[in-house]
Parts: sequence; C-alpha cells; structure tokens
Amino acid sequence: MFAVHEAGRRARFLAKNDLFEVPVVGRALKGAGQIPVSRGSGDQTPLVEAREALERGEVVVIYPEGTVTDDPDSMPMKGKTGVIRLSLDSGVPITPIASWGSQAVWQKSGRGSVKFGRPVWVRAGPAIDFSARADEKADREALREMTAELMSALTGMVKDLRSRYPKRWTEVG
Repeated sequence: MFAVHEAGRRARFLAKNDLFEVPVVGRALKGAGQIPVSRGSGDQTPLVEAREALERGEVVVIYPEGTVTDDPDSMPMKGKTGVIRLSLDSGVPITPIASWGSQAVWQKSGRGSVKFGRPVWVRAGPAIDFSARADEKADREALREMTAELMSALTGMVKDLRSRYPKRWTEVG
C-alpha cells in the first residue's frame, strides 16, 4: 500500500490462502511475510500472527470485508469483525484507509480497465481507538456495532473521494 510505503514502513497483509498456492505469487507472498487466511474456517491463527506482528511494531493491513467489493457502486460492503477483535486484543487503534479509482482495474469478475494514467486516490482518516471497549471483545453484538462504525467511516471517506474524482475517469471502459 502506497501510504504505508511512503511512511517508510512495510505492510503485512492478510490474504486468502488460495493465493499462497499460486505458483510464483504464493512464493512472493510467503517471502514477503504476508499472512494466509483460510476464509470461513474460523481459524484464529491469522489474527494471532497479526497480533504478534503488531507487538513487534509492524504494520498490518486488513480489508475488513475480506474480499473485493461486489457492490455495484463500489462502496464498502458489510465488514467482518476480525479487524475489531485484533484492535481490541492488541490495543492498537485502527487507521482507516480508503481508495477510489482502483475499482475500475481490480474487479471480482468481468473485464477491468487498464487505461494508462488512471488516478488512484488514497485517503487515511483519523485513527479509531476502541480500547475503551476492550471489555466487550466477547460480545458479538458489540463487535458488530464497532465494525459498523468502522465501515461507516470508510464509506464516508470513499464517498468523499468519489465525489471529487475527475469525471473523465468515471467510465470503466
């Protein structure tokens, strides 16, 4: 992620474990220390690895939806609670980062657009600190509520970027 790189840091991403089995890609992910996630399995190992990375002062990047958006307007979808649980367990606030422009290129299905010069805008919001609610980490409803708060912040940031994005790039083609 560009913002993390510009801050002189190296990001560790949580990525679906299928990617780690793709020749060359998997080797690169492993070599870069990325964290595999077996989606839908309930395996907590990725969150343990992410917490350990945070304890070492590393940057961990999590896409709270756990996938590329399939929303027709490219808005953030419903988030999963893992990022909140990680924040509560580690005491590390969440820095929400939103982007706009890449959805035309990186799509779940269909043909993307690779027009040269397409801008991708990135915005980091203020840190969201849920540490005062650490005693609620076993409360599923509270976790969903905090996740909704995070997703609302991200959606607001995406809407702002989208509203200012150059009109000439709004067509996917």
